Amino acid sequence: MLAAALFVVAVEPAAAQSINRALIQNLNRQLLYVAAPIAILVETILFYAVWKHRNNRDPSPTRENRSLEITWTIATAIILLFVGFASYNVLLSPYISPTLGDAEIQTNASEQALQGAAVPDDPDAVEVEVVAYRWGWEFVYPEANVTTDNTTVVPANTDIYYHLTAREVIHAFHAPELGLKQDAIPGEYNTIRTSVGETGEYRVYCSEFCGAGHSRMYANLTVVSQDRYQDWLDEQRAGNATGSTNMTNASSTNGSAARRAPA
Repeated sequence: MLAAALFVVAVEPAAAQSINRALIQNLNRQLLYVAAPIAILVETILFYAVWKHRNNRDPSPTRENRSLEITWTIATAIILLFVGFASYNVLLSPYISPTLGDAEIQTNASEQALQGAAVPDDPDAVEVEVVAYRWGWEFVYPEANVTTDNTTVVPANTDIYYHLTAREVIHAFHAPELGLKQDAIPGEYNTIRTSVGETGEYRVYCSEFCGAGHSRMYANLTVVSQDRYQDWLDEQRAGNATGSTNMTNASSTNGSAARRAPA
């Protein structure tokens, strides 16, 4: 056990692909630095006590040890304060805590894209409406007038805002390699903010049981360079114009609708 704990602490983790994953990974590592020595200390004391008193047939129990009680109370308080402080700093990050919209989605507001969704801090951020349904994912790029099914492409090193909602039941958007997980609820938006530093392909799953097709409800998330992203948008718009069966034009707005809640 001692060797396993030392190995886990000593091994350098793989580089995180997104800011979200980096924050979570760093928190886990900080907590491991605290938990491993405590586990080693407890096991050491246990084995020592067993070994020392192995031949004691008539042990006398300790009735009171005020110094020991004060020591472990203070030590426990320090550990809990550290864990709380480290966790609180991570939870404060806008990349970890979901951003809620300021209003319910209006069914008759089709002329306003993302009405009620949170507004990005960065004007250059990419916004994508994610509509979960049984059993697939629809990705709408309002500013680009592009819609895809089960495929989302975003640029690297850019803030991405995924505005999540659902059509009929609760789903959950989960991209484990990027540290993303959030519920998609009918009638409202939950917003995930992320930024991915490396190009690559990742898998999105539904992590909320939603019926018979739940296990097959996944999508591909592809991160590309900024130039390739613009080329991809142009290709999708061209495909829409020629009647492509892969993409459908689901939004005629330019994404400039009025929204109130800052992210």
